[in-house]
Amino acid sequence: MIREKIVEFCPYRENHAVSLCQLRENGFLCVWFAGSKEGGGDVSIWGARRLNGQWEKVHVIAKISNEPHWNPVLFRAPDGIIRLFFKVGSKISSWRTYVMSSFDDAKSWTKAEELVAGDKSGGRGPVKNKPLLLQSGKLLAPASIEKRQWRAFTDIGTLNCQSWEKSRTVPMPRDLDLVKSGMPKDPGAIQPALWESEPNHVHMLLRTNCGTIFRSDSTDGGLRWRKAYSTGLPNNNSGLDVTTLPNGELVLIANADGGNWASRGKLVIRFSKDNGLTWSPKYLLENSDSPAEFSYPAIISDSTGTIALAYTWKRKNIEFISGQPNDFKKLAVLK
Repeated sequence: MIREKIVEFCPYRENHAVSLCQLRENGFLCVWFAGSKEGGGDVSIWGARRLNGQWEKVHVIAKISNEPHWNPVLFRAPDGIIRLFFKVGSKISSWRTYVMSSFDDAKSWTKAEELVAGDKSGGRGPVKNKPLLLQSGKLLAPASIEKRQWRAFTDIGTLNCQSWEKSRTVPMPRDLDLVKSGMPKDPGAIQPALWESEPNHVHMLLRTNCGTIFRSDSTDGGLRWRKAYSTGLPNNNSGLDVTTLPNGELVLIANADGGNWASRGKLVIRFSKDNGLTWSPKYLLENSDSPAEFSYPAIISDSTGTIALAYTWKRKNIEFISGQPNDFKKLAVLK
């Protein structure tokens, strides 16, 4: 198993919100946002490549205005073209989404362009996690909006990112029994993580303010979503991510504690062999009882079953880990 920190030197104090993709010849590209503080005008999109077993010097990839930049997301198309999506704006509710492309394994990038021209809704395109290329050939971006209500949806696009169709928002439960159980009167869900179990049967796991991870399912390629429901897995109102191994096994990375704005001090990885109905024990990646943050993970896998993941390490650095499933299953289990 490989385990290393990416940032040797960055002039900014905060590094957060990672995304990963694989490059040619077993390389990797990792991106995140960095600045004096989250939401500051100096926040830019930073990144680095890992080639021949070493991380190159981290550098700014995108800074298009003196506004805060947020939540970069990578997607590598089957033809090798890499797309970089990111948000720009001082208010989350009116974020604008931009996209850049690289045709040479992230050596250079095209000029950033608006993903949906003129849109200031805060939600178009992927919000945190990687898009999913469906078996139908459509590209499904996991999206959400954070206004008075937190709501998730998917943006259904073409592989060249030239056309997008917004799905209906994911319905959330609001019945009396759930409210009595301690759930907020208006439960919110954002930042979906997607997978496809069979053609057009798509599923998402959701960050919520309800203390647990929620799930929703679609049978029409993400155009309409069933009412979300609690999986019972803990969630601390922080980001999570999912990948699917070649054998169909799901791998989930998330914080271990439940409760709205609970601790980000424990980060775990879990496996599911039954399409997310049940999950393995929690294998520990990070475990701190003192104030510390390990959060906003990204996870990918390849045709050999190799898993690669990265996450915010105390806002000071980015941690990268790669290995086979059995390597992770040898980690300590959180009781």
